[in-house]
Amino acid sequence: MELKVNPFKPYVEALEHAHAEDEFKKYQTEFDRHNRIIILGNGGSNSVASHISQDYMKFHQKKVSVFSDPSMLTMLTNDYGYEFAYVEFLKYHVEKDTLVVLISSSGESLNMINSQTYCNQNGINHGILTGFNPHNTMRRNSNFANFSKFDYHVDSESYGVVECVHQIFLHGVV
Repeated sequence: MELKVNPFKPYVEALEHAHAEDEFKKYQTEFDRHNRIIILGNGGSNSVASHISQDYMKFHQKKVSVFSDPSMLTMLTNDYGYEFAYVEFLKYHVEKDTLVVLISSSGESLNMINSQTYCNQNGINHGILTGFNPHNTMRRNSNFANFSKFDYHVDSESYGVVECVHQIFLHGVV
């Protein structure tokens, strides 16, 4: 097997151009203000959510929920369809003064867009982490949302790069 010349170059370049400072300050402010946090994502982003939730509970004593329980995921998906399963999860788990973090590498995941809409319509503070197209649907929706508190975008078309930089961003408060 031939070794790639520098397999880490795209990750380093993404971090060098991350420009996270302003959005991270917004995130840290919201993180500090809320004791209850829900973090949602699909696939690798769901794994990022699950991992960081443990650190938030352990190091900050935050009440954190992620949507990774297989029986709940399949029940809500079966009953409401995948595009609305996460909205139903929010209905069950949002409490007063909850911060919702929505992660979508593309910013085009319908279940995340629907969750964002639900947060906007119900006055739930939330923020987004996206990548790929800087004009993705979630970012466009974020521009007009009173309850959207941060909008962090990674300028990369690689799922691996976007997911890793999102994880680094979220670890910044640990």
